[in-house]
Amino acid sequence: MSVKTLPEVIARSNALVREALEEDYAHLGRQLARRGIDIEQMVARAAAFRVAIPSWGVGTGGTRFARFPGPGEPRTLLEKLDDCGIVQALVRVTPEISLHIPWDKPAADGPGDAAGIRAKLLALGLSIASMNSNTFQDQPGQALSYKFGSLSHTDAAVRRQAIEHNLECLAIGRALGATSHTVWIGDGGNFPGQIHFRRAIDRYIESLRAIYADLPEGWRLFIEHKCYEPAFYSTVLNDWGTSYLCARAVGDRCLSLVDLGHHAPNVNIEQIVAQLIRLGGLGGFHFNDSKFGDDDLDTGSIKPFQLFLVFNELVDAELEGVAGFAPAYMLDQSHNVTDPLESLMSSAMEVVRAYVQAHLVDRAALAEAQAGNDAMRSLQVLKQAFTTDVSPILAMARLRAGGAIDPITAYRLSFYREKIAAERPATAGSGSGIV
Repeated sequence: MSVKTLPEVIARSNALVREALEEDYAHLGRQLARRGIDIEQMVARAAAFRVAIPSWGVGTGGTRFARFPGPGEPRTLLEKLDDCGIVQALVRVTPEISLHIPWDKPAADGPGDAAGIRAKLLALGLSIASMNSNTFQDQPGQALSYKFGSLSHTDAAVRRQAIEHNLECLAIGRALGATSHTVWIGDGGNFPGQIHFRRAIDRYIESLRAIYADLPEGWRLFIEHKCYEPAFYSTVLNDWGTSYLCARAVGDRCLSLVDLGHHAPNVNIEQIVAQLIRLGGLGGFHFNDSKFGDDDLDTGSIKPFQLFLVFNELVDAELEGVAGFAPAYMLDQSHNVTDPLESLMSSAMEVVRAYVQAHLVDRAALAEAQAGNDAMRSLQVLKQAFTTDVSPILAMARLRAGGAIDPITAYRLSFYREKIAAERPATAGSGSGIV
């Protein structure tokens, strides 16, 4: 089973539910018309939305305690691209992929080299959005260890090794057509007094500047903060304010990336988003969901209202035409109890759902309620948009783009997982998924 044979499966699946979709779509259209909203405009917005897939997301993830490999896991980047192609064919909003080096490093020659990867991308209608470096793990053959840090390490030789790895990512990205590079470090301390807070940040900024100096023209450099893990007492890039200040110290094309799982419980992420927009420092998002911390759960599975409130700020800035506003969107999840492709499809649909719902907010009514300090009316305006079931809009956008009305059902009818399980024997290790 491949992308080439999937259209027939999609057509059969769509035929089963198309009549119901058209009925639901017409009913929703009448509802929205009473609110002065053109449903066709909402379909156009849904169709135009894009969110990237992480290459590591197509594999089974895990926890600190165990990883339970799933059937048919991709063993190479080419196989990961095949899986990404299936997701895109079904949901039609995920044509971009983010790569993680060295997990996704192209081969020196053969079908998995840079030319082979480009050819596969072209055949599948995909492209590379962002590169991601890995200095939070030691790799086979690595000369120096990142046990006590990487870009902020006390040893200049370790920092230079980490910088060189990031420069290698940029070189690979150039060859594959990427347009951005994301840096996340696990640097920090597990005990009080272990690191000098101010000097660690100074070393980190110095290293970022060395990477930024080689950033290709037109690229953006994203830095990703996280309040804990793997350093549990202190992390070097611990919050959005530190991230913003570091980005400003590096250069205009260095921006802050917000991962929804990288915050302490109950943090007001939408307010952080608003402030980064206001400061011109928002680079993009890694979408997932969490109950306790960085759980990497499917987007919208735990806190769908929070996701909507984040998009309320994003859409507000989009409609206002805030200068320089162009966030990059990516899913970042890796769980161990679902089929990874089903989880990616579900998350992609939930992100688009929140985006469309945010476009249903009556901005004039909200502004009036805010100006009058009417708290209840303000909440009602937001809740009206959030509680509107926009599923027919999302499904119609997919249908018109050649995708599946019900992507997960169509995927299961294709028996893709069962077929690739026979083609991809299980291996002891895998370059996909995060433990």
